[in-house]
Amino acid sequence: MDATKSRTGPALPRVPASTVLAYYLTSYRRTWRAGLFSSFFLPTLMVVGFGLGVGSYVDQGVDGVSYLHWLVPGLLASTAVQVAALESTFPVFSGFQWSKIYFGQYAAPLRVGDIVTGHLAFVLFRVLTAGTAFLLVTAAFGALRSVWALAVLPVLALLTLALAAPIFAYSAWAPTDTYLTILSRLAVLPMMLFAGVFFPVESLPVVLRQLAYLSPLWHAVDLCRAATLGIAPQWSIPGHLLYLAGWGLGGWFLACRAFRRRLVI
Repeated sequence: MDATKSRTGPALPRVPASTVLAYYLTSYRRTWRAGLFSSFFLPTLMVVGFGLGVGSYVDQGVDGVSYLHWLVPGLLASTAVQVAALESTFPVFSGFQWSKIYFGQYAAPLRVGDIVTGHLAFVLFRVLTAGTAFLLVTAAFGALRSVWALAVLPVLALLTLALAAPIFAYSAWAPTDTYLTILSRLAVLPMMLFAGVFFPVESLPVVLRQLAYLSPLWHAVDLCRAATLGIAPQWSIPGHLLYLAGWGLGGWFLACRAFRRRLVI
């Protein structure tokens, strides 16, 4: 029996995860303007600065294409990582330590799995809106070479779940917000730098190369690059998808376990 069903008193009707998503969407209606910079202006600056600025010094291009075309899919995936990490650290930590919103949701009553799923759905919404905006910006710069570029969005969705779900578990466990900073500096930032976003991982030493292959971001970058360039990925498509799905599913179970430990007293 689910923990929410073991409370004393008459049984209350179950509140679905969509209600949790509706709560975050309602709150986002008051704050969405603050995300315009990260959704539209930041992608434009990144494409201009890295793709056109740095790319002008890369005469030979990379893998037979211009640096701009090679870089854009990596920036798409890394933007998803930034948004997913941002929405999965302090907001989750706050839900237990500061605003304590999770305790209110648990008293609704909501099952632990619905609380986790509803919040993850909002993180997914944030990443997909940012990813769509980034696609529009890069399309305006002529940086998309294939109609398969639309396949980037489901890849970003899978990447979001692969990263956000484990981070949910970590943020729910973290005793202080210092641990969130440690996660950013020792895991998220190095992954973005060495997972094939800005340069091929083949140029890395063997040890770092193997670590890059283990990161979910590299798998998403390889899929996004294949989609936007209209080429075959370095690894098998089913292998990429199963690897990302494994991270997402495993992270969801860990997050539910961590949330349950904090909420069920």
